[in-house]
Amino acid sequence: MLDGVSLDQLRTFIAAADEGSFSAAGRRLRRAQSVVSQILANLEGQLGVKLFDRSARFPVLTNQGRALLANARTVAGDVDLFKARAKRLAGGLEPELSVAVDVMFPLAPFTSTVAAFQKEFPATLLKFDIESSAVVEPVLDGRCAIGVWGIGPWSIVPPQLTHQRLLTVRTSMVASPQHPLTRYGATVPTAVFADHIQLVHGDLANLSRGAFGVLSPRVWRLSHLGAKLAFLRAGLGFGIMPLHLVEADLASGALVQIATEDAQPGGHTITMSATYRTDSPPGPAARWFIEHLKQEDVQPPQLKASRPAATISAPSARRRSPIRSLVSRERGR
Repeated sequence: MLDGVSLDQLRTFIAAADEGSFSAAGRRLRRAQSVVSQILANLEGQLGVKLFDRSARFPVLTNQGRALLANARTVAGDVDLFKARAKRLAGGLEPELSVAVDVMFPLAPFTSTVAAFQKEFPATLLKFDIESSAVVEPVLDGRCAIGVWGIGPWSIVPPQLTHQRLLTVRTSMVASPQHPLTRYGATVPTAVFADHIQLVHGDLANLSRGAFGVLSPRVWRLSHLGAKLAFLRAGLGFGIMPLHLVEADLASGALVQIATEDAQPGGHTITMSATYRTDSPPGPAARWFIEHLKQEDVQPPQLKASRPAATISAPSARRRSPIRSLVSRERGR
């Protein structure tokens, strides 16, 4: 008998409970009161449970009725979700979206996009990996639909891929004020870097000295930016970091900016882009995701005059104004 319980019966049960009377439920469902009453009587007969006490003027839920009402709502809601998902999938919506994300991408816009995506596309399973490298490979081999990574002059974009610009991230080479490099002041002779440990977060197999901002043969790789930042604060090496992650350290003096002799006055930025296979263009969910990742360029707010960014002055040099020069030809890896 229970196998014969229909969704229509459950919706009628819910409507009667919500409206407080069979006649009101009939108006909501555009049915006669007698039809509503008969449907509920049939449902009670199939369940073997009295759902409503009809002894008063208006029907009142019994204890059994109240207990089963929550289950009825769950079943009806699940069916609605099922139908909505089927409809969207029939329209080309992806059942799953996998994204590989470079650790250099700012977390704030990514987090807000993920939160909004879950509300907009509850029927699409979102999967993502935040990596220090290996963002392009999973897109090429089809493991991920989208790759979010930094593209610079050093980057080789495979011809099978299409990319769309999202935002830019400014980087800075930094070190602890106690690091030996700081004795040279804000501008450090390029040859000197080779004597010190450089902290990077790229794939060492793809790094070459100079081309990716690798200035020293003594390289420590830390794939986690938080670990890299901790090492920098501890004076264990120098390295390039996204400026939005170290602005507080620069303001407090925990880190200072340093630059090579040929650093570009305008600073260095990395263009973060969304990449996908040209022969597998993004579907509705992926297109939405890419568009919502596009934000204004990520620039740290102006540091207040009361807390100027820490800079380095050579012992024999005059005090210099805070520098904004950033490292050229460097990815921050």
